[in-house]
Amino acid sequence: MSTQEKEKDPFCKIRDKELPAEILFEDNDLMVIKNIAPKTPVHYLVIPKKHIETINAATQQDTELLGKMMLAAQRAARELSIHNGYKLSFNVEKGGGQEVFHIHLHLVGGWE
Repeated sequence: MSTQEKEKDPFCKIRDKELPAEILFEDNDLMVIKNIAPKTPVHYLVIPKKHIETINAATQQDTELLGKMMLAAQRAARELSIHNGYKLSFNVEKGGGQEVFHIHLHLVGGWE
């Protein structure tokens, strides 16, 4: 068990309702929340409820979950009215800009 799992990360705390979040929608597998430190006019995060530290830790067993994350981002883009132009990205490991070690997909957009 990693240090991040021993000390619950913020996304696990949000999942467990220990921290508040503006949740756009959620189901049994994931949630879509508004980023508290947005980098663009619209900045949401698609977060699996299963704790996976980084994309490098994902396995074949996570294939369906990762696909669900993409489709959740697509749904969120429609609900947020940015479906005509947006970006999706994962930050992977510290060198790739990952700050919270629980995978999450950034959905950004809202530019004029």
